[in-house]
Amino acid sequence: MFVKRFQIFRAFGIPIYVDLSWFVVALLISWSLADNVFPNSLPGRSVSSYWTLGISATLGLFVSIILHELAHALVARRFSVPIRGITLFIFGGVAEMAEEPPSARAEFLVAVAGPIASIGVAASCFGLAAFLAGTPPASTVLGFLAGLNLILVAFNMIPAFPLDGGRVLRSLLWHLRKDLRWATRITSWIGSAFGMVLIALGLYRALFGGDLIGGLWSFMIGVFLRNAAQMSYRHVVIRKALEGEPVSRFMITHPITVPRAIPISDLVQNYVYKHHFKMFPVVEGGNLLGCVTTRAIKQIPQAEWERQSVGAILETCSPNNTITPGADAMHALARMSQSNVSRLMVVESGQLVGILALKDLLKFLSLKVELEGGNGAG
Repeated sequence: MFVKRFQIFRAFGIPIYVDLSWFVVALLISWSLADNVFPNSLPGRSVSSYWTLGISATLGLFVSIILHELAHALVARRFSVPIRGITLFIFGGVAEMAEEPPSARAEFLVAVAGPIASIGVAASCFGLAAFLAGTPPASTVLGFLAGLNLILVAFNMIPAFPLDGGRVLRSLLWHLRKDLRWATRITSWIGSAFGMVLIALGLYRALFGGDLIGGLWSFMIGVFLRNAAQMSYRHVVIRKALEGEPVSRFMITHPITVPRAIPISDLVQNYVYKHHFKMFPVVEGGNLLGCVTTRAIKQIPQAEWERQSVGAILETCSPNNTITPGADAMHALARMSQSNVSRLMVVESGQLVGILALKDLLKFLSLKVELEGGNGAG
């Protein structure tokens, strides 16, 4: 989803990121406001003044989106849903929840929190604009932000998943039928169909309506919503397939291990190139010391591989590379995603009892979807 992002600050312990793609939108919005909107509403000012107003309004939008997503995140956290962070990117912002809300009620409250926050921002901006009516630049920017927040609320409340309105609809369907997968399938289909409408509208505007930029923007939003709707349904299918399944069902019980003392060159030739794994447990005297990864190997110059041992690049056991045999397989998959690894050491009472590989989870998922059905939206 993201091009490249970096953290700018933390709010309530939640990291706030900005993706590089967001700067493209920020520049376009600032330019549009400085070149068109503010010159029409505040004539007779300098170009630099219009750019100042345009940048100020864009920063206000930046804050508005963060407050919207922060509301989602804080309510989700009240229901014990882990939050990875909030990211501003080309299509706005997203609060990254590591798991789905635990109930229909939680889904509803998380979904409406963002629009409620945006309505609060709009009301505050309207109030400040009225209070500062005698100072046109400030009141104009605030009035613009108030109106824009209301437009964002209206768009977000369209009942097309994964928009907030789609999540509200999903919560209601989930509550009525007690079936998250069915509710997600219906709302994802609506989201996918809405995406197709935006794609068609964008093509028409670009090719026949004389609005190339607006048409391309509509087209891109449509593609994004369609893909997001389909991915959301697949995620629920995966969750339902793996939830309740213990890691022990999928783990390899006699994994290949490496000793600590061998040179890195030996590790590469006799283990990595032979077995094609990116991670190997390191065991000495029957005790698990940690693991060694190809990522760590690449940090050592090849000329040093003969002189450096596995112990020099050993990674100790941590929640990022271990899991217990009784853990839920869905939690294991989430941990792999968060840690960007494809193998986890399965550890019980400090002893290595197996290896969990991503490819084994994916094989199970593929078979289960094939046998039980799991066609995505659209």
